Amino acid sequence: MKKKILVTILSVAMAAAITTGCGSAATGSAGTDSTSTGGSNKTETGSGSKETTDAGTDADSAKMADSGAAETVSGDLVEGSFKIGIAQFAQHGSLENCREGFLEGLAEEGFVEGKNLEVDYQNAEADMGNANTIAQGFVANKVDLMCAIATPSAQACYNAAMKTDIPTIYTAVTDPVAAELAKEDQMPSGNVTGTSDKLPVEAQLKMIREMLPEAKTIGILYTTSEVNSESSIKEYESLVEKYGFTLETAGVATIADVPSAADTLLAKVDCLNNLTDNTVVSALPTILDKASKKNIPVFGSEIEQVKIGCMASEGIEYIELGKQTGRMAAKVLKGEAKADDMKFETITESSLYLNTKVAENLGITISDDTKGRAVETFTEITAQ
Repeated sequence: MKKKILVTILSVAMAAAITTGCGSAATGSAGTDSTSTGGSNKTETGSGSKETTDAGTDADSAKMADSGAAETVSGDLVEGSFKIGIAQFAQHGSLENCREGFLEGLAEEGFVEGKNLEVDYQNAEADMGNANTIAQGFVANKVDLMCAIATPSAQACYNAAMKTDIPTIYTAVTDPVAAELAKEDQMPSGNVTGTSDKLPVEAQLKMIREMLPEAKTIGILYTTSEVNSESSIKEYESLVEKYGFTLETAGVATIADVPSAADTLLAKVDCLNNLTDNTVVSALPTILDKASKKNIPVFGSEIEQVKIGCMASEGIEYIELGKQTGRMAAKVLKGEAKADDMKFETITESSLYLNTKVAENLGITISDDTKGRAVETFTEITAQ
């Protein structure tokens, strides 16, 4: 790909020199099909962490596209043509990052959308019925592989492909064992494998205690039908006492239940702690608005939640998780490995993200030690 781009640029330059009698040529994006995602932030680095504001996004994205910097292919294209389906359960930042990273991981291994890879992307909009329909459609279309983003979509794809040889590679599945996608030894339950976004629960509790030394009660909203959330809550229940907290939970069935459940929970707690619960995350702006009016901090589970108004999070990097998943999928597409013989993988390192604007609005002081540990610090709240 890069060689083709270089040849194109040189050809333009030679033609320009012959025509105009000078050695300069206009530069541009020579045949790249990279997509600008927008939302890139201007960053300043200091004291070991990045401090991020909402500025200059379009210009930065344009520079990336024009320079070819968005090209992710590191090797030759894999010979042949491939068709995959991407089933994403809901529309929110962490899952979008997973999808972006997944395609980048595939591209690094020689599978490039629009070249040798056809991608059918579908979003279930947090509806399990839609998730099942999407998975069944992929099976009917005989895709070479399904990528399932989030636990409900992973379960839907695995079940739909049960009687076929179509592999499912999942990502953003908190507890593959509880979701019956894997066994206790991390080996697959069938022709399905992928990556887990298991939350660093103890690190999160320790961080909340550091930031709120007087807090007594943590509240968690969760969807009763999401096994990933139930698994996380069990772990919180086993650890909250160690850090001097009690835990209040409120379950919802649909996104319509979130506002009233949030009101009930906010009347009982000193802070809210958000999981990677797809239904709840989809309603996070509503929760943040209600919590802000009561001067109650909300802690997130990953970077995108901190950008839009959670005060802090000990979480994982979802683009990297997606890349890791893409590399696993590439092995399957190349025939180097089989999904039913690959253990699911995890990212073991967590990262601290802070939003000092949220802390300022709530009148909360973040210690220099905590600021120094942050991988990235946001000084503004990004509207979603």
